[in-house]
Amino acid sequence: MTHATTGRDVRRPEPAAAAEPGRRARRLAAELRAGRMVWRREMKHFWRDLPRVAASLVQPMLFLYILGIGLARLVAGSNTSDDYLLFLFPGVLVMSIQQPAVAVGSSIVWDRQSGFLREMLVAPVARITLLIGKCLGGATVSTCQALVVLASAGLAGVPYRIDLFAALLAELLLVSLSMTVLAAALAVGVRRVQTFNVVLTALFLPLTFLSGMMFPVSAMPGWMAALSLVDPLTYAVDGMRQTVMAFHHGPTADYFDHVTWGGWQVPAGVSLAVVALTTLVGLLLAGRCFRRTD
Repeated sequence: MTHATTGRDVRRPEPAAAAEPGRRARRLAAELRAGRMVWRREMKHFWRDLPRVAASLVQPMLFLYILGIGLARLVAGSNTSDDYLLFLFPGVLVMSIQQPAVAVGSSIVWDRQSGFLREMLVAPVARITLLIGKCLGGATVSTCQALVVLASAGLAGVPYRIDLFAALLAELLLVSLSMTVLAAALAVGVRRVQTFNVVLTALFLPLTFLSGMMFPVSAMPGWMAALSLVDPLTYAVDGMRQTVMAFHHGPTADYFDHVTWGGWQVPAGVSLAVVALTTLVGLLLAGRCFRRTD
């Protein structure tokens, strides 16, 4: 409005309640922009280092199609390896996403040593936003890398169906995020890459072997089977194995059992819910530690 004597416009300040939604919207946009930039940084590292990506795929492919065929005769007790390759395939998918998930944790330690992490943390955004962007970037990279193994599904007897591949991709993204969050939670409390690698190896090796990736949980001794039930990778492998078997209509060997709780067979949805819960708990723990990072 115009003042009667001076003729100047005198604007009344906006009420605080009216300005609050605008501030929240701008803050949310800034947080999303920061998270997207961290995600894009991880994707750029992925595209710029494709030879390393190709080399990291050698291990799961050799494990599936060379070691898997050799182990088939011992596990299946027959001259055919088709059943055991089908059993092994979900576990190899999980194996293929481990290396890029671990790389996210290593990059956090490297960024701390180089001083880049300190520059990121002084940005006017929440630290949890930076952590989520990094974990989502690592999960995306892991899923893209697993696509190569997924494309070879037919060699393991897995049918090529769009609905099956869509379900496996969604599960791969969830498991990739879970493993990335676990690596990040370890990395935020470690200051040396050498220490991080040792700790991660000591953790992931037991988790991998207890997950039922190479042999069924029912074949384990009682104490080992009990440990496998608290292993989040057990539910990741079991959920994906049940998804594959839901689309496989041929006969299978008797070792295609699933995780049980007191005799109750855990459905695939419950197994994946356990993975999702583990991801959430790991993210909350990593976020709490990340806020204290200097």
